[in-house]
Amino acid sequence: GIPDFKMEKFHIDRRVKQMEAEGVVFKVNQNIGENVKPEELTNSYDAVILAGGAEHPRDLPVPGRELKGVMFAMDFLPQQNKVVAGDKLQNQVLATGKHVVVIGGGDTGSDCVGTSNRHHATSVTQFELMPQPPTKENKELVWPNWPLKLRTSSSHEEGCERDWSVTTKSFVGENGQVKEIIAARVEWKDGKMTEVPNSEFRMKADLVLLAMGFVSPQQKMLNLFGVDKDQRGNVKATTEGKDAYITSKAKIFAAGDIRRGQSLVVWAIREGRQCARAVDEFLMGTSTLPR
Repeated sequence: GIPDFKMEKFHIDRRVKQMEAEGVVFKVNQNIGENVKPEELTNSYDAVILAGGAEHPRDLPVPGRELKGVMFAMDFLPQQNKVVAGDKLQNQVLATGKHVVVIGGGDTGSDCVGTSNRHHATSVTQFELMPQPPTKENKELVWPNWPLKLRTSSSHEEGCERDWSVTTKSFVGENGQVKEIIAARVEWKDGKMTEVPNSEFRMKADLVLLAMGFVSPQQKMLNLFGVDKDQRGNVKATTEGKDAYITSKAKIFAAGDIRRGQSLVVWAIREGRQCARAVDEFLMGTSTLPR
């Protein structure tokens, strides 16, 4: 779902060709549990790596959720990638001429903002449940943790109204199509949220994109493999020691968002490389691959 304005896909095509030349075989349109059984993999290969990401999105179960025009970001963004790649889509959801509201203030929400701007939306508004972060962080206070500060992406700079401390209460529709959002202001104290009295407001919305993060990996495949999971539904595996990245099942490894939960591409790359070394050590007893 990463838009081409952030990462053009020819970079992936180039890397795939390089890896194919090195001997990697890519088998596409393979669905575990549908046309491929887990035991086929475990019986045919000496090691299996689960790297399916965290694709189960966080939903917003409020009145009006079923209305047309209220959709997950990951049902919206990949469509544009396919169009940019030259595919002809039927019934593509476009933001053209619409009042777009993006719910969620993270990277996925930012991608929705940029894509909606490229569709020439009439307006784009982004809601975030949490308070507006400070423009600068206290490095001595937060290091080495990820600094909490206001981040403005190129998509925001292209045009977007951003609003913080907002909770969505319901969606209002007409003939089955979303037309408005009913929202309210909230206050945060000691990590707890309370609605501000008499703060309810309405906003036009022809298209609502839910970008509130991802809860966990898709569970069906994990259940079929029978691997242990943590409390959040991620695959349980350590990153340290002789059992690095190995799951509760022999010769099955896990890396990236499927193990650590929703994160960034850079973490997926890092864990993929470390997991490759772990598999090399598992098979060969040693490895010369970089850590």
